[in-house]
Formats: sequence, structure tokens, C-alpha cells
Amino acid sequence: MTFHLPDHWVWDFWLADDGERYHMFYLHAPKSLGNPELRHRNARIGHASSSDLRNWTNHGQVFDAGAPGSFDGSATWTGSVVRGPDGLWRMFYTGSRFLSPDSSANVESIGVATSPDLFDWTKHPGAICVADGRYYETLGTSSWPEEAWRDPWVFWRQADQRWHMLVTARGKDGSEPDRGGMAHATSTDLADWSVEPPLSASGSGFAHLEVFQVIKLDGQNHIVFCCDAAKLCGHRAGGTGGIWSLPVGDMPGQVDFAAARLLVDERLYAGRIAQDRQGKPWLLAFNNVTADGAFEGGICDPLPITTGVDGFLEVSPQ
Repeated sequence: MTFHLPDHWVWDFWLADDGERYHMFYLHAPKSLGNPELRHRNARIGHASSSDLRNWTNHGQVFDAGAPGSFDGSATWTGSVVRGPDGLWRMFYTGSRFLSPDSSANVESIGVATSPDLFDWTKHPGAICVADGRYYETLGTSSWPEEAWRDPWVFWRQADQRWHMLVTARGKDGSEPDRGGMAHATSTDLADWSVEPPLSASGSGFAHLEVFQVIKLDGQNHIVFCCDAAKLCGHRAGGTGGIWSLPVGDMPGQVDFAAARLLVDERLYAGRIAQDRQGKPWLLAFNNVTADGAFEGGICDPLPITTGVDGFLEVSPQ
């Protein structure tokens, strides 16, 4: 196992590359909670670094959750890191606010922290991007127990000179629970964000599409995301969940997730593709469930990735 902590569960993560070291930002929660399902209400973001994607040095927690009642007052969840034109690194992350200890009702929104070096982070107060009810499902408008607005993936697009954010969200329309989709927001300065209409339609067989990544390999863009078996619905109901991928055109653009294909089953989850110093792509993911269905945690060894003859990503035999 590439990275684990003996006293904490480790799961979702995202990567940044400063040119010399890879930096992994990961979710963790203490195993002293007893029940691994409680980790979601107690998640914090940690930091580790590596020169080879295999041997990691842990640097501990980067910041705490916010004050009770604030947008990240319960937990800090998955995000992404980019470097702005001012040289500052920005971590866009999910703030989670559970409404009560005995309810699964949860409001998610996006916050930001900045760092000059990927080690020392300063959280900025308040959420910078929240679900817009004009386009997206919000808490209380359906039977879904959360206001899904999480896992921001941020990138710069030279063609329109804007920053784009892809967000896990749910559409306003369509049969429940088959409303998982890709939300979209834009910014010119990484500070002020405008929520845009969704980039996908409901009805693709996913109640949620989690932890987006867009990566270009051999000139082709691919979206990598996750959905577990429990959240498959519609024509996918009863199938196998896990890490999914889909070749796409220029992003942002409309995406038909009905064409997505399973890359790895849900023994692994929250997959991220990173390229080593030789340019070879590798899939990293967290160890999700054991053969008997128990949660495991920890980041797996890198798995080699290739593009199949039909253009979809494949895990190569080692």
C-alpha cells in the first residue's frame, strides 16, 4: 500500500505537482470513532509529498473545520489545487455542514484556501460557490438527503481566458434518484465565481458522479469519476460500481455520462490519474472495501493506465 496511517482512515485525495515533488491532499478521520461511516462527519484534509508517487512523507493536517454552523463547520471534504497567475496555490475544497447529529441532512458548498508553498495554508472565510436553485437540486426539493455541491475540479481554459470549476451536483429534473450530474461554474480571477447551467443531463444511471478529474492523455481528454453500486440507478441499477471514465472533447462541454464505462470496480474508489516524470500515466485510488464488504482505506500502489483501441482508458496488466 502506497500510503496509509495506522490510527486514521484515509480515503479521497487529490494531487498537485510543483515540478519537483508530487503533493497529495487526503481526507482522514481517527479510527477511534469506531464506525468508519462516521468518518464523513469528521473528515479533515491532510498533506503528504513524494518524488515518485510511491514513497510518501506525511506532513499532517493542513487546517481544521470551521466554527459550528459555518459552511465547513462539520467537515472538510474533497477538492483540487491550482496555481494562480499571482504564484499562489489555491485549494478549492468542499465544506460540509450537517444540520443535526441524528440526521443525514447535509449542505455542501465550496471554500478556498491559499498557500505560497503547498505547506502553509490560509483558509478564506465563507463559501465562494454554492448550489444555485435555478439549475440544480437543493436540500428539501427532493427526497435526496443532501444538497450536493462538492468535489470541485478547477482548471484554466486558454480559449476563453477563464477558470472553470466542475462540481458534483444533482439536476432539478428527471426521475429520482437518477439525477446525478456535472455542475459548472466560471471565474476570471479565481475569487468571484458564477454558477452556470449543468454540463450533463439527468438520466445517465448515476445518482451521483463523484470526484471528477479531467486529464489529457495522448491528445485525448478523459473524464474520470466515481459512483458506487448503491448509487447506480435507472438502466445501471444492480450493476457494479467503482471508478468510471469517458473520453470527451474540449472541456468544458456537454458530456453524455450514459456512455461512461467502468474502469475499476469499487474495491478501489476516488481514482486520480497522475503522470510520472517520464510522462507515463498511473492510476491511484483508495482501498475502499475488502472482499467481505468492510471499509479498508489507505491509498493503493499506482496502477499503469493505457488507452484501449476503442479510445477508453484501461488498467494495464503489471
